Amino acid sequence: MLRTHTCGELTISNLGETVTLCGWVQKSRDLGATTFIDVRDRYGLTQLVLNTDNDATLREKAKGLGREFVLKVTGKVIERTSKNAKMITGDIEIAVTDIEILNSSKTPPFIIEDETDGGEELRAKYRYLDLRRNPIRNNLMLRHKMAQEIRKYLDGLDFIEVETPVLIKSTPEGARDFVVPSRMNPGEFYALPQSPQTFKQLLMVSGFDRYFQIVKCFRDEDLRADRQPEFTQIDCELSFITQEDILNIFEGLTRHLFKTVKGIDLVKFPRMQYADAMRLYGSDKPDLRFGMEFVELNGIMKGKNFSIFDNAELIVGINAKGCAEYTRKQLDELTEWLKRPQIGATGLIYCRYGTDGTLKSSVDKFYGEDDLTNLAAALSAEPGDLILILAGQSQKVRKQMNELRLEMGTRLGLRNKNDFAPLWVLDFPLLEWDEETERYHAMHHPFTSPKPEDIAMLDTEPGEVRANAYDLVINGTEIGGGSIRIHDRTLQALMFKHLGFSPEEAQKQFGFLMDAFEYGAPPHGGIAFGFDRLCSIFAGLDSIRDVIAFPKNNSGRDVMIDTPSSISDAQLNELKITTTLPL
Repeated sequence: MLRTHTCGELTISNLGETVTLCGWVQKSRDLGATTFIDVRDRYGLTQLVLNTDNDATLREKAKGLGREFVLKVTGKVIERTSKNAKMITGDIEIAVTDIEILNSSKTPPFIIEDETDGGEELRAKYRYLDLRRNPIRNNLMLRHKMAQEIRKYLDGLDFIEVETPVLIKSTPEGARDFVVPSRMNPGEFYALPQSPQTFKQLLMVSGFDRYFQIVKCFRDEDLRADRQPEFTQIDCELSFITQEDILNIFEGLTRHLFKTVKGIDLVKFPRMQYADAMRLYGSDKPDLRFGMEFVELNGIMKGKNFSIFDNAELIVGINAKGCAEYTRKQLDELTEWLKRPQIGATGLIYCRYGTDGTLKSSVDKFYGEDDLTNLAAALSAEPGDLILILAGQSQKVRKQMNELRLEMGTRLGLRNKNDFAPLWVLDFPLLEWDEETERYHAMHHPFTSPKPEDIAMLDTEPGEVRANAYDLVINGTEIGGGSIRIHDRTLQALMFKHLGFSPEEAQKQFGFLMDAFEYGAPPHGGIAFGFDRLCSIFAGLDSIRDVIAFPKNNSGRDVMIDTPSSISDAQLNELKITTTLPL
């Protein structure tokens, strides 16, 4: 080893020792008679000191050091006169006797400190420099610890880690595949896996009754803060279990991670039906850190000659506690926020419950005092509260009110990143209608089992069939999702039929799985956690990018290595691919 210690371990107990450190120059301060240099590695930072006791050549060498020079430094551990209680090494410094420059450095394009002056795009271009900053490095160390604890927990429950293929078959269901041309099979393509779904089911057929994998997956979809074209799943599958077994095991995994990584004991994991989540929160991933449950108001607000309400399929309200003093300007701003194309509301109705007990609404022309009193009672409003109401087509209004509820929760400081509210959402619809293709699609995937008692409705009311499916939600973010799988060929064929597959198409795409079901497939089910999302919640981040070493930007580009990029004509010819690029 070139070094005897790291830059984050020396303390007062090391006084008098001669040590050698290696690291990068964080900053240098030349005070004339004395020069201080902060040297950094991934373990921490140590202060070096040179003064008139050092020879002139060494002092000149020290003064010539720039930021991010790589050094090997030898010296004696001495006690600092001006100590820094915020640093592990803050009681000591190194009286330098020798400096070896292992490599020089250009001046970095941004300051490599916790608070940097580099913008997001610039730091992405120089990601290898951004990774030297404490916040990013700490996020990756957190991710590493979580991965180790996941393996430890699952290994203790007899799960076996199995790697599944990365070059697989493209399938028409789900998000778009990334496809890979086959040189040896011209005109044919592999796909990169959106998940190892069929392979983990085949592992259950193979008798590996408890499988897991921390696995890269790929989806060619529009990106946002919690999506990347390549992402990591904690992928799990079990045989001979019930839904209750899966909920208990992976609730246990989540508790284990919070306890070992964050020192937090999570107590309650409430369970909620999908239908109730949509009715009360307008979302299948509600944030339960605060209340503001929806209250349906059709029975109270219809029939008063207010056409917006009378013509609405649904009228729904929330109670913003303590917000009666919102000004007209604040309410107008909130209304404009709701009218943005991303949300698409046409307007906002409100009712103030004044601290003096008076009720005043924006539609007083149509509603008398008794009507407003009934409205306040329906929402359990008290003096000082503000009732916010939206109306329109049911599905749209629920989504819009969900956005309004989350925005009010944020404005009122009710979404503390240090509070954690887990929730299981159960019994999703098996199928959802797609207006564009005019057919049903699987809400989760085609291998999800319907509730046994609902199978008879597949032919008559397919939209009402519930799935044996479940999601784990934390703070309004879907962390994991799974289901009990179909393990019978006949039922799987029926499912494909209702998804619009002909028997020939089903056999071509998934014949290998249905054939496997004829060789003693056990009952099985599983779950997959979004590892990047889970890490970002633990790190208190809104975006998953900073828990990924080398993420893509919102356009799916890696600006550091400048990809995706074109390939040569020779490569295209070898792959038997011809392209006509737009002018």
